[in-house]
Amino acid sequence: MKVIGFEEADGRLTWPMVVEALEAGHRLAAPQIGDLLIGSGENKMLNRAAWIDGLGIALKSVTVFPGNPRADPPRPSVQGSVLLFDPETGAPNAVVDGGLVTKWKTVGDSLLGAKLLASREPKTLLVCGAGNVAANLVAGYQAIFPSIGTILVWNRTTSRAEELVASFDDDAATVCVAADLAEAAAAADIVSTATMASDPFLKGAWLTPGTHVDLIGAYTPDMREADDAVMTGGEIFVDSKKTTIGHIGEIQIPLDAGTITQADILGDLSDIIMEKAGRSGPDAITVFKNGGGAHLDLMVADLIAKVVAAQ
Repeated sequence: MKVIGFEEADGRLTWPMVVEALEAGHRLAAPQIGDLLIGSGENKMLNRAAWIDGLGIALKSVTVFPGNPRADPPRPSVQGSVLLFDPETGAPNAVVDGGLVTKWKTVGDSLLGAKLLASREPKTLLVCGAGNVAANLVAGYQAIFPSIGTILVWNRTTSRAEELVASFDDDAATVCVAADLAEAAAAADIVSTATMASDPFLKGAWLTPGTHVDLIGAYTPDMREADDAVMTGGEIFVDSKKTTIGHIGEIQIPLDAGTITQADILGDLSDIIMEKAGRSGPDAITVFKNGGGAHLDLMVADLIAKVVAAQ
């Protein structure tokens, strides 16, 4: 059984390659998905399984220990791996570093959503957040949309946004700090949020016609990044109805409040790719909720295993 570490495969992947693999995976049979969460106190272990006929079988198992970064020396708060099984024999055939899969899966998911829903030649990208995901968003969006010439970075702690911007000094696009979130959101063709916010900070009143909103950060039932006006003023899409409805506050809180209904969720990635759903026109504001999911981990881990095997 092959063990694939981060350094072995990271440099062999590209964002277009990952987006293509995710799009191809959504053209296959509908996935079976199952989750198991156990824990002790604040420490958790999350197991997410996926089975896609024609592609494969995967189990992603990660631990989440929130206190690890405060240790001396600091340790990662999230650690784990993805186990791939042969779809013909059921035998395990690869273990892939969990951080590697998560890096490419998370941003790749959003890039596919934007490829399908955003305007064809966006000029300005706003990234909200200044962590690792935000850094990958800057690189990923430029790879998929070379028309982007300006990238604005906003973060509650401005110094962290400044640090991220400084790391892209030699970048092809102009990358700068957004001091005023409202002005930045109004100027952006794509707004991508990757924060740990529980209370909505992105206001629908700021958005202009044609904007694509990419919501990544919220992943628990009590987390949101966008206010009600974003949801009611936009055409809502999700990466997977199975992994967002009933699971993530960004969608479920406005559903429970009656602000939106399930009929307002116009489709997921499979629906869009199969041309069953899509943006209504160039002036529509599209809202895409990136919820993750084990089926996406399977698609990306399978790509990684194939790329490494081909070297």
